[in-house]
Amino acid sequence: MAEPDDGGALIELVGLEKVFEVRRRVGRLRRARESVRAVDGISFTVERGEMVGYIGPNGAGKSTTIKMLTGILTPSGGRLRVAGLDPARERTRLARRIGVVFGQRTTLWWDLPLRDSYGLVRRMYRVEEARFRRNLGRCVELLDLGALLDVPVRQLSLGQRMRGDIAAALLHDPDVLYLDEPTIGLDVISKAKVRGFLRDLNAERGTTVLLTTHDLTDIEQLCRRVMVIDHGQLMYDGPLSGLHEIGESERTLVVDLERELPPIEVEGARTVRVEGPRQWLAFPAAASAAPLVARVAEGYPLVDLSLREPDIEDVIARMYALGATGGEGVG
Repeated sequence: MAEPDDGGALIELVGLEKVFEVRRRVGRLRRARESVRAVDGISFTVERGEMVGYIGPNGAGKSTTIKMLTGILTPSGGRLRVAGLDPARERTRLARRIGVVFGQRTTLWWDLPLRDSYGLVRRMYRVEEARFRRNLGRCVELLDLGALLDVPVRQLSLGQRMRGDIAAALLHDPDVLYLDEPTIGLDVISKAKVRGFLRDLNAERGTTVLLTTHDLTDIEQLCRRVMVIDHGQLMYDGPLSGLHEIGESERTLVVDLERELPPIEVEGARTVRVEGPRQWLAFPAAASAAPLVARVAEGYPLVDLSLREPDIEDVIARMYALGATGGEGVG
């Protein structure tokens, strides 16, 4: 029997809420019950084939939302559908349609080699042998897992394990992939491999991806759309460039010169810090760094430079400070 799919958006949230009842200490002997609203009336849709960044500070409600989307948590209110299914009521059926990777936790078996873990995943999802071998071969090639298949999971580095977890989440061809901090703690090379694989996966198979991360470079390289959640409410839904414009956020170009010089003066940036031959230049995050780099290289004895992205907490804080409550894409 075919799985249900309403033919509309792949993911649909309408007024979604999650309230936790907690007990807090009041004085030395008493405890009082208190309601904590982790997700507060969120509404959005994600179309098939989209790659969407879902970002916000710690405690904003990101992971709670993901857990409701996967059926781990039951909403306190509102409506939620994924591929036409109610996650909380039809969790087993939904499991065949989704893949999940939590950056801080593994779904692999700690004492087994990757190869054996993947075999167990195949049996759990009842993936036919030919499709399993095809999917595994593709993941092994693109995620560079060939030399790791016979290594126990406990002996893998964080970057290796993360690539292994991503492969495990895709062996059953899910329609949607939820990634919760997939590049946390990874080195530059591992991050590049993961990002490249996800771009190819989306382009070739149309897999829908919902990505939560604190690394804005993940969002810039993978997502055309970003949603910002804070205190359980959706603050912004639109392109990353629009988020930077609303928050007036800035990137930083760190410049190493051949020798100590007065503060660099170039169009489009301002020098915010000088320490010996190293200088920090701030410029609007929505602007391209290439013209600025060219101007610095043309006018100054450059040795090296690096680019630092704004921290998402800072972007959101500036949005609050500026009273960003209206405008296109703002919720």
